[in-house]
Amino acid sequence: QVQLVESGGGSVQAGGSLKLSCAASGSILGTCAMGWYRQAPGKERELVSTITADGSTTYADSVKGRFTISQDNVKRTRYLQMNSLKTDDTAVYYCAARLCGTQEFSEWGQGTQVTVSS
Repeated sequence: QVQLVESGGGSVQAGGSLKLSCAASGSILGTCAMGWYRQAPGKERELVSTITADGSTTYADSVKGRFTISQDNVKRTRYLQMNSLKTDDTAVYYCAARLCGTQEFSEWGQGTQVTVSS
């Protein structure tokens, strides 16, 4: 089992930046990918970005060019650098892990709130 703890959320004005962190513990050697999801009030959960163990990344179209996912395997931490934030980026951001041999993100953090004001 993998435990995930997010941090770094907060309130920022549009155009500003935030950097989210996701610290992992437990059976992390069995993790083949990490992802960041977000869920805004009244909306479905949305996949924002993913990163595999070998560093391959994906981004939702809505954040391409503004967000950057990265990882520090020594610190067992994944990051989401968010620049040029928009009010539409307001949501609870969740870190998730996909275990090797599976197709779904099954391990989840508790979430961190990001609020972008105009």
